[in-house]
Amino acid sequence: MSVPPPRDNRRELPIGRRIAQLRTRRGMNQQVFADRVGRSKSWVDKVERGVRRLDRLPMIEAVAAALGVTPAVLLGRSARRAPAAGGTAAAVEAVREALADHDAPAGRDWPPTVTELDRQLRYAETAYRHAHHRQTLRVLPGLLTATRHAHRTASTLADPLLVRVHRLAAQTLVKLGDPHLAWLAADRAMTAAAGDPRRAGHAAVALAQALRALDRPRLALLVATAAVRPLDLAPHRELPADDLALTGTLLVEAAIAAATCGDTTTCQEYADRAHHLAVTHEARGHHDDDGFAPVTVDLARALAAARLGDHPTAVALHHLATRDNGWPGLPAEHRAAHLIDMARAHLDTGDHPAAGRALLTADRIAPAEVRLQPVAHTLLTTLVGTGRTPADLTRLAATIGLTRPPRD
Repeated sequence: MSVPPPRDNRRELPIGRRIAQLRTRRGMNQQVFADRVGRSKSWVDKVERGVRRLDRLPMIEAVAAALGVTPAVLLGRSARRAPAAGGTAAAVEAVREALADHDAPAGRDWPPTVTELDRQLRYAETAYRHAHHRQTLRVLPGLLTATRHAHRTASTLADPLLVRVHRLAAQTLVKLGDPHLAWLAADRAMTAAAGDPRRAGHAAVALAQALRALDRPRLALLVATAAVRPLDLAPHRELPADDLALTGTLLVEAAIAAATCGDTTTCQEYADRAHHLAVTHEARGHHDDDGFAPVTVDLARALAAARLGDHPTAVALHHLATRDNGWPGLPAEHRAAHLIDMARAHLDTGDHPAAGRALLTADRIAPAEVRLQPVAHTLLTTLVGTGRTPADLTRLAATIGLTRPPRD
């Protein structure tokens, strides 16, 4: 009979024991630690002794922050965590180098024409919408370099491409957990927009998302609302379809940013305005082209409710929106990202089974959203750490590398 390999005792420690060890190493007594997390000394003692469970994500994040570690480390899964967002570290570094390198490239076939660059960029944008993020990452460095060079040689013909490629880079980097680099890319997009209201609006969407990821929701709100004004929302003017969708998308970003700031009134105002534009847009039959429709606003309302701390309303709105006929037609990236957001809302209400189902559904729709996003890793690690994980969720965690594969 074979002898099973020795277990890593450090990783097998209950979370309470691990908290006690980390607290002691940092020289904190229970009272000091309790003050840092806004709880009583008795609460800390019960958690460390395993009398009280620690299975709510916000509290796990607060405890991890007080101890100066990530939630994954606190939950004892750091040794098995998928490295650098599912092995994308080298690809992200290549994007970083492309953003930093301003030298003109060399090569016999250089540069591609603006038409060819537009074709390549459309391919990358399509890959992003289908949540093929590794494909997007693979082509982004070359696109960034080539588009910058085309801007120098083809003048204004390449300006729209420069905005689009930097926006795409920013949105991809936000998903992969590098908001600082995303902010740089989005800021480059804003610079390339050069005062053009439409281009600036597209760039502002990415910049607002990066600022929210950096926990700067007030700045995100300012960016989104400032970009809306030049697009002219005067009631007498009928916006072209593209402007209408862009304006609505910016209002959605503004609503989510306002909710993150805790401003319910402003959030509601912008969400209502976005919904009005979405209904108009749908009536014109253009919503399938750009992913902006009433269901888009409904999903944003659910996320906004979660940001405002009203998790039951968030879950209720989520269920209504995902039954809408427009839900299946949204890009796979959008649907899976929303389900990850809702997994957190379910966790915050203590509904672990619903959180697990949301992550599994997201993985079926767009595996890269769950397998590459650090936030999804944290949610999955939290669920596995509760010890009440269904087999399919355990397998997903093992596939990503967050846990040991189960032994037969």
